[in-house]
Amino acid sequence: MKFTLSWLKDHLATDASLEAIVDRLTAIGLEVEGVENPAAALAPFRIARVTSAVQHPNADRLRVLTVDPGDGSALQVVCGAPNAREGLVGVFAAPGSHIPGTGIDLAVGSIRGVESHGMMLSEREMGLSEDHDGIVDLPADAPVGTPYVEWAEINDPVIEIGLTPNRADCLGVRGIARDLAAAGLGTLKPAPAIAIAAAPEVATPEVTLDLPDPALCPAFALCLIEGVENGPSPEWLKKRLNAIGLRPINRLVDVTNYLTYDVDRPLHVFDADSVKGRLTVRAAKAGETVEALDGRTYTLDPSVVVIADDNGVESLAGVMGGEASGSSETTTRVLVESALWDPYNIARTGRALGLNSDARHRFERGVDPAFTVPGLEAAVAMILELCGGKAGPITLAGAIPDGTRTIEFPPSEIKRLSGLDVAPDKAAEVLETLGFTVDAGTAPWSVTTPTWRADVEGKADLVEEVVRIVGIDDVAPTPMPRLEAVAPRVLTTLQSRVSTTRRALASRGMVEAVTWSFVGHDDATAFGGGGEALRLANPIAEALSDMRPSLLPGLVRAVTRNVNRGHPDLALFEVGQVFAGDEPGDQTTSAAGVRQGRARPGETGRHWSHGGEAAGVFDAKADILAALAAIGGPADKADITRDAPAHYHPGRSGTLRLGPKVLGHFGELHPALLAAMDAPERLVAFELTLEAVPEPRRKATKKPAFTASDLMPVRRDFAFLVADEIDARAITRAAKGARKDLVTDATVFDVYRGQGVPEGQKSVAVEITLQPMERTLTDEEIDAVSAAVVAAVTKATGATLRG
Repeated sequence: MKFTLSWLKDHLATDASLEAIVDRLTAIGLEVEGVENPAAALAPFRIARVTSAVQHPNADRLRVLTVDPGDGSALQVVCGAPNAREGLVGVFAAPGSHIPGTGIDLAVGSIRGVESHGMMLSEREMGLSEDHDGIVDLPADAPVGTPYVEWAEINDPVIEIGLTPNRADCLGVRGIARDLAAAGLGTLKPAPAIAIAAAPEVATPEVTLDLPDPALCPAFALCLIEGVENGPSPEWLKKRLNAIGLRPINRLVDVTNYLTYDVDRPLHVFDADSVKGRLTVRAAKAGETVEALDGRTYTLDPSVVVIADDNGVESLAGVMGGEASGSSETTTRVLVESALWDPYNIARTGRALGLNSDARHRFERGVDPAFTVPGLEAAVAMILELCGGKAGPITLAGAIPDGTRTIEFPPSEIKRLSGLDVAPDKAAEVLETLGFTVDAGTAPWSVTTPTWRADVEGKADLVEEVVRIVGIDDVAPTPMPRLEAVAPRVLTTLQSRVSTTRRALASRGMVEAVTWSFVGHDDATAFGGGGEALRLANPIAEALSDMRPSLLPGLVRAVTRNVNRGHPDLALFEVGQVFAGDEPGDQTTSAAGVRQGRARPGETGRHWSHGGEAAGVFDAKADILAALAAIGGPADKADITRDAPAHYHPGRSGTLRLGPKVLGHFGELHPALLAAMDAPERLVAFELTLEAVPEPRRKATKKPAFTASDLMPVRRDFAFLVADEIDARAITRAAKGARKDLVTDATVFDVYRGQGVPEGQKSVAVEITLQPMERTLTDEEIDAVSAAVVAAVTKATGATLRG
């Protein structure tokens, strides 16, 4: 909501400074988002006179002017405006000035071989309007040399406030002035008394309400004015509309726009000669169309309320008028309309048609029902003043609803709900200044809301009104009591895991990404989703049509965009929600990462200090195990199986399990999938489901004491021949279980296939570590342990010791 300082003072009698007004607005909940002073941008410009104007020697459409800027000099200016002539008084910008309308900084230049020392300005170049048909043409008696802003009296600051949806009453300048008056920053000026004498020779307009639900339009007021003379608005009105970003059109339209912002009363003016028959407020017929004032044609359905005549739809009720009945320079007879519309229907119509307007913005938040007829009278009086003519009687169809509400309000609620100790007399004064009626003679008080405050529904709302006006700064700070010496844990397990996982993956050289929770249908299907339950009814884009079943589609797309822009070596990760369905429990939190090119942990890109190998499946495995270990998961007990989802490479991937529970997956992504996504041909990735990791034990358990041996460990190597399909992990697990009291580690250090190894088998070399605790092992004891290891591996995998 924008308004100027002088506009505010039309309603508020105050001597307060601009700074005091701005501070108080924010303090009472009308937060100031910005203050603009147009005089600052226009300060360098002076009124100047053109003393001569001759044809440019090298251009038919240019003239060479001699300009007197009022300091005794005569400057040469090249100008292409069609109205540039000798004797013209306009606005001059000297070299070095910044032109706000175009954003350029003016300098001495040569235009078609003739030097130009400045510029004569149009209104658009000064940022005052869109008029660029010629340079500004001021009255001949305008004082040459005087700053333009002083002569034009446009040194009027523009204040912009941000309003919450419940404060519809402050969508008019008068509502803002009322709040400031209640806050002690002045006195609200009384509304001017309006008396319109209806001309007996002007007909009474007819209107019919034909709606399935009367609540869609409770009241509709209409007045016919004849003999109006339309045309440009007076300067004061054009300045106010320009200041808040509205383009002046003509007097009739400008009056309705002005009253919309002045007193929060949207209105509409019909060209009466374009209306055939009587006006009817009805539901639109399926397939009906209307060309609105924005130049677009809208197709309607029965949920839309329209104003129609015998020709068809003339206006979208409460949203926008129609082009066919809009006023123009030739309009002489007008129908001025002021109506009440159902806020929910207005909001639904605007959303369905994708149409925003100042009227819709106000009607869907609610306007003052009691101001329906007075608002029409104000518009009629202003039109008669600016356009002349004669007004007929006002027609009112329907009935004005009672917009008040009576609330039982104990004043003690202020202290109870806010902690602010306000005297009852002060609280009553605040409410009455805001327009409430307070009967303090009852216990509790009986408070009646004004018609413009439909948002006040209960006691808490009244407390809010008192507190914001008296001042939230007066609420005494009270420290929170500390009930325990050590505060209990605040974050849930999942919240802790999310932050810990982020740190762990970042420490491995990965960069965090935040991608959309939506992906394209093809991407969702490729990564295990694509079900109808996760299709969006109203997607923001075709490529964002489904809820993501995995974090990997977004990461792959992000990696691809980076590679296409010349960043081939990168590792991205994300921690976020993924969706398996629309039922409770189908949403889980996943941590996922993708590595591309030479983005290995600690070895990104080509460098002399390392080999620069491409990231592989074991880097992804290390990533998922590091994330699992960081959140306290059993990384040493988890099993790895080969059954990864279909979007992974079937021979270069794995699934991380803890018993039957799947914790995550890792490996290279399937080449066909990457080709379909136009992604790099080789990417390695992982995904870990944080909720699948078991909760840590809540109660302390008895842990074995740490023991260290002062005896040297013994290491023995074994080479086993085993079938190709046997996992090496099965060998190391069996070896560790052979003698748990002595075997502390089993590590694979070589896998061989080729000459000397039968077809369909492989040779797996394992190093076994024996750690004696009490005494040095004898050769016989070592041989016995070795035999037990071979027997255990043979039994578990069918392997034989390679000779």
